[in-house]
Amino acid sequence: MSMSAGWYLRRLSRMGPQEVGGRVGDTVRRRRWRSAPPAAPASAGARYTAVLPAGTADAVPPDAAKRLVAEADRLMAGHGTFFGVDRDDLVDPDWFLDPKTGRRAPEGYAFDVPYRDEEAVGDIKQIWEPSRHQYLTVLAAAYAVTGDERYAERVAAHLRSWWTANPPLRGVHWTSGIELGIRLLSWVWVRRLLDGWPGAAGLFEEDPAAREQVWHHQRWLAAFPSRGSSANNHVIAEAAGQFAAACAFGWFPASERWRSDALRSLERHLRGNTFLSGLNRELASEYHGLVLELGLAALAEADAAGVPVPAPVRLVLLRMTDALAAVVDGRLRPPRQGDSDDGHGLVVDGAGTDRWGSLLATGDAVFGRLDWWPEVTGTDVRTTLLAALVRPGAPAVTRPASRPVHFPDAGMTVLRDAGGAAGSGGSGELWVRCDGGPHGFLSIAAHAHADALSVEVRHDGVDVLADPGTFCYHGQPEWRQYFRSTLGHNTLQLDGGDQSVSGGPFLWTRHAQTRVLVADTSDPGVLRWCAEHDGYRPSVHRRRVELITGRRELRVVDEVSGPRRAVRLAFHLGPAVTAELEGDRAVLTWSRDGEDRSAVLDLPGQLSWRAHRGETGPPLGWYSAGFGRKEPATTLVGTGFADDTAVPGGFVTVLGFDG
Repeated sequence: MSMSAGWYLRRLSRMGPQEVGGRVGDTVRRRRWRSAPPAAPASAGARYTAVLPAGTADAVPPDAAKRLVAEADRLMAGHGTFFGVDRDDLVDPDWFLDPKTGRRAPEGYAFDVPYRDEEAVGDIKQIWEPSRHQYLTVLAAAYAVTGDERYAERVAAHLRSWWTANPPLRGVHWTSGIELGIRLLSWVWVRRLLDGWPGAAGLFEEDPAAREQVWHHQRWLAAFPSRGSSANNHVIAEAAGQFAAACAFGWFPASERWRSDALRSLERHLRGNTFLSGLNRELASEYHGLVLELGLAALAEADAAGVPVPAPVRLVLLRMTDALAAVVDGRLRPPRQGDSDDGHGLVVDGAGTDRWGSLLATGDAVFGRLDWWPEVTGTDVRTTLLAALVRPGAPAVTRPASRPVHFPDAGMTVLRDAGGAAGSGGSGELWVRCDGGPHGFLSIAAHAHADALSVEVRHDGVDVLADPGTFCYHGQPEWRQYFRSTLGHNTLQLDGGDQSVSGGPFLWTRHAQTRVLVADTSDPGVLRWCAEHDGYRPSVHRRRVELITGRRELRVVDEVSGPRRAVRLAFHLGPAVTAELEGDRAVLTWSRDGEDRSAVLDLPGQLSWRAHRGETGPPLGWYSAGFGRKEPATTLVGTGFADDTAVPGGFVTVLGFDG
């Protein structure tokens, strides 16, 4: 997707003077580097000492090691999956090929590559992802666990291939700071996990090509940090990768300065990207996970190197971990809120490892779990490795005595009816997320969706009323627009438009303002929430939600004040749920662990209801389980009109569960 002149003007309008000045400086520097690229200093005599404590690999749980080795063997056979696309060319990868479109990215001066233009480059995410080298950390971890040198030799061959194909400042892999930061973090862990292999030193500190790559990556990150309205999760990845490399690969005259600058940036932006409650300010759950992974990896690097870490860094990571424990459902799934691109900070585990359980297990090892945390029954590799480096212990602060329900700064409320364990006489947890928070983070709210007042409902971990997800970023504007639209969420739309105004795929030019009026769980029999937003000025949309625990019933009331407006009220069902719609009643059915489940959705009779599934002109009725993947799912849409007097008492929706 190439950007128009109008997009650049809209983007410029969201920047402050300091950001504009910084970007002008970046442009000048890029032009200077084209004609006179910086030269790496000599660094002979470099050593590597940031090793794991003896016996760490032996402490990896056997089932986690088994999954890791299975994934490593699949990679050794040349097979890997990136964003739903299976590749069979990973024995000798083409670093510039997009297997989805068959296009190859051009290999000229990095800042000339139009990486947003799919026609010229291909799907950039498909090209970038293998070059984060997180599949190489998996192979390196398999070597550490098994001692099988085949894995180490494949890692070495691929790194040398990549270094040859991607000289500094040439090609698409030198265009985005988040890619360089995550790649540096991967290299740090590759070197650590290969320690003990006879070729490890020759691959890294004794190889001039490796040293040149490490230096240029860090020089690039020091010169072109994400700034201003773009200082979201990208700047965390840049700082974490820079800091990790400057600690573990401190081979250069600038290493100490890079380390201190990166640590200051990490502290500043971890605090800036995180609410005091511990939730990520982008209000995109997958990015909460990414930032927490990056922060924990940076903390491990600091403790391994004996670098003092500012107290706020540990405190933010602690709060993020407690917040994650608070919002996950009974199956350890977090909310599906905002953008998601399946991004990870550090990957050393095989397929089937629970990402969120892994983060909570690491949080337990580093900070200690609280009594109300959910139980984590699975195992992983990463927790063992990080815990071996991190100095354990929580900061001396008061932590929540019970599981938080409402996060006022983030506007997120999670209502629950425990219900008992399904399959053992109980009917499973009801988990309801209510969205009354800010539209997004910073002036562009890049990863926000127009989802104010949306609800997300799960029964025993199954999406019943689902957030449809993200699916794509670049190259498919119609799908990008749908998955981040108001109609694409469980909320109410007026006059066919979005609550907030989009100016591009990662740009919102007007943000709906939302406020929570009630978040009351003092009565265990009826849990209440109410909020409103002004995104359809002069009209105001107000929504009331009640979870009636004794009846296993959810009641949603939508009110619209202001002039007469056309209404569309959408309820998106999860892909496992089938619906039989008759008039204004839908009978929902699904299965969980071999047991049949059902619910009845009574819809507002003032609206005319239709079921939509897998439609493409325009898109409606879709669910994206992960980036690059989508599948048909049923969406129920009611159409009609509303104003101050047309709908006394509001539009009432009642979702009742069997049992």
